[in-house]
Amino acid sequence: MRLATWNIEWFNSLFDDDGALLDDMEWSSRKGVTRGAQLAAIGTVMRAMDVDALMINEAPDHNGRRSTAVALERFAAAYGLRTSRALVGFTNDTQQEIALLYDPRVMDVVHDPQGETTGKRGSSDAPRFDGVFRIDLDIDAAEDLVRFSKPPLEVLLTTRAGARLRLIGVHLKSKAPHGASTPADIMRVAIASRRKQLAQAVWLRARVLAHLEAGDALIVMGDFNDGPGLDEYEGLFGRSSVEVVLGECEALRLFDPHARSALGQKIGAMHSTSRFYLGHEGRYMQALLDYIMVSPDLLALGPKWCIWHPFDDPDCYGDDTLRGALLTASDHFPVTLDIQMPS
Repeated sequence: MRLATWNIEWFNSLFDDDGALLDDMEWSSRKGVTRGAQLAAIGTVMRAMDVDALMINEAPDHNGRRSTAVALERFAAAYGLRTSRALVGFTNDTQQEIALLYDPRVMDVVHDPQGETTGKRGSSDAPRFDGVFRIDLDIDAAEDLVRFSKPPLEVLLTTRAGARLRLIGVHLKSKAPHGASTPADIMRVAIASRRKQLAQAVWLRARVLAHLEAGDALIVMGDFNDGPGLDEYEGLFGRSSVEVVLGECEALRLFDPHARSALGQKIGAMHSTSRFYLGHEGRYMQALLDYIMVSPDLLALGPKWCIWHPFDDPDCYGDDTLRGALLTASDHFPVTLDIQMPS
């Protein structure tokens, strides 16, 4: 089985309210890329990956006028993808949904949220991801109320052979310091946002721990917007959100080889899953933001990871069409996991 995660930058802007593809020469939300070119590039990459299921970050919006599933299924039909069905969980108001595009001939999937529902007062016991989590963020003896701006997508996957697997699709994101006018304000907002992101990671880790203690085969996948050594605030809080979700106890620890490599060094070569243009510097920055973390029982099956980086992966670089499509489709690159599921 091949699973993947991919953040597709502003996928939403490539569809109209009816879910029809805007396959034209108008500009997309990606700088210098038309809507038609981005759609074609995304289709090229998805066909090349040929996955059984793809966890999409920044999937098309879902609201009273738009349907994430309709847009994704129309896209799959237009580009002849075998991942022809889409699953959405708790939606959000950011125009960036988390959705699973999957092959219904290979698996059955359902949205299977765990945890108790909460009111406005919330719960400190890892509530459902559309609820409110109570946690003391700043050690002031007063609990803060934390919400996910993009609630993780919890999937119960059953293969045709009957194997069961739990997936949690994640898009953690701290808030940019909009409106902050001074360096002190920027630092204050940045620290508060990082603190909230770490609280979300603690909430997610509690859910992960419950699954591992129950013996569930588990994969946590998506864009963490964070990683070992990513910014100066990691030193302030001691750990990145990636480290929080991975866990510390070896028997109950998730594994991702790229995260493990980054955690094992302070300087030197590092994997990357994204490439951003820094206008004020006139150059690109690369970062490791996207992960596929597996439970110990799945690690024992010998899975293989691959970052579809157009410059780092020889197969991607050697294919001119695929290399160009990866650069055109998004500012993130897909990560795939190949695993032989037990029958």
